Amino acid sequence: MLEQSLEMGSPLHMDEDGAIRVAQTRVTLDSILWSFRSGASAEGIAEKYPSLDLGDVYAVIAYYLWNRERVDDYLARRSQEEELALGEITARFPREGLRERLLARRSVGTSEA
Repeated sequence: MLEQSLEMGSPLHMDEDGAIRVAQTRVTLDSILWSFRSGASAEGIAEKYPSLDLGDVYAVIAYYLWNRERVDDYLARRSQEEELALGEITARFPREGLRERLLARRSVGTSEA
């Protein structure tokens, strides 16, 4: 499991929601790897996320390259969780009729004023 392979000295840590983040930032492993897989250099990633230290970006990329299978499994799980959450949100708040519902709320708010 990836969570068990996060080592001392690694800039990665898992937060209370199960997301792996870098050092003392809110930047996720997912974000860095999306940029890296899209062709961004470590320097470009560090520029994109100013809260990251360039050394941490290199460490995260190295960690990924050394643990590719585990990290890919983690990313697949995160993607599935994201799809489930999006499905729940879409079921609770359907897009159909959204404009009409918002306009109805607006007219109720202005008629009370």
